[in-house]
Amino acid sequence: MLYNQWVNVLRWEKTTRPFLRTSEFLWQEGHTIHSSKQEAQQFTLKILDIYATFAEKTLLLPVIKGQKTEREKFAGAEETYTIESLMYDGQALQCGTSHYFGQNFSKAFDIKFSNQKNTLEYAYSTSWGVSTRLIGGLIMTHSDDNGLVLPPQIAPIQIMILPINNDNDEQLFAVEQLQKKLHKYRCEIDQSDKGFGFRAANAEIKGIPLRIEIGARDLAQQQVTIARRDTFEKITVSWTEVEKVVSDLLDQIATNLYQRALDNRHQRTKKIDNYSEYKKTLAKINGLFLVPFCCRIECEDTIKAETQTTSRCIPFDVPTKKTTCFHCGQPATNLVYFARAY
Repeated sequence: MLYNQWVNVLRWEKTTRPFLRTSEFLWQEGHTIHSSKQEAQQFTLKILDIYATFAEKTLLLPVIKGQKTEREKFAGAEETYTIESLMYDGQALQCGTSHYFGQNFSKAFDIKFSNQKNTLEYAYSTSWGVSTRLIGGLIMTHSDDNGLVLPPQIAPIQIMILPINNDNDEQLFAVEQLQKKLHKYRCEIDQSDKGFGFRAANAEIKGIPLRIEIGARDLAQQQVTIARRDTFEKITVSWTEVEKVVSDLLDQIATNLYQRALDNRHQRTKKIDNYSEYKKTLAKINGLFLVPFCCRIECEDTIKAETQTTSRCIPFDVPTKKTTCFHCGQPATNLVYFARAY
């Protein structure tokens, strides 16, 4: 049985942050009930993969897939899996979670089914969700002091066409023809009565990936000027090549935004083996710190109280090594990412 829903949620938040942690928010949540443990566990990880693919391919947010520690897992879950992203300022953000409940909630609510042996058995369940927090993550990963920077795939307007002179009939006719030429994109014309500088800045603030400008000189030379939002680079393109260049540039912008975020994460990821070095590094930078950890709740509570950092996940792609916990010196069960987080 599979249920998926979009719902508004109200909850008590001691400290709110726009998009990231609000008293009311919209989220997508799903629930499944399965006849076997194996099927439920597989579905939990399948959803995690769907979330990770969406985050990386559509939102261009590099994420780390992993399992939550005992302290950070969802109450009532046997296992909680997460996708974690690093914001531009070096703080982590939990972007989505998927939970394997086993039979815990089935037993609590007496949910049984008749199995193939015709005997009653408690069902195995999962739950998973993402929320408008992803919008906050999107803003904090890609944007800059000039405003939003939006991935081309989700930008409400992918291309803004600006006539330099809104009172010039020849320029207005040209931009209308160009809009028709680029009909397969979300393309608009800014014909407002504001000056050109205001209109150009307005397109930047809104994070529109490409801005195409057409003035008297462009018309005379049968060309257009294209400006990229991610790099502010401007190029001139002949009228006949506009469609191909626009397609290439949108792909380049997507590649650049993802790589820029990934580079930032790499630069801010450190491997640390002892608590003293951990605190010294934290005093200098925010980032992801991969540490050998015992995964005991009391140990993690102490680390959080002393450093305001929490475990983010036990990553799937990092092999476990037998060593000692970076904080307490007891045997370490896993390598774990810690960070300050939103």
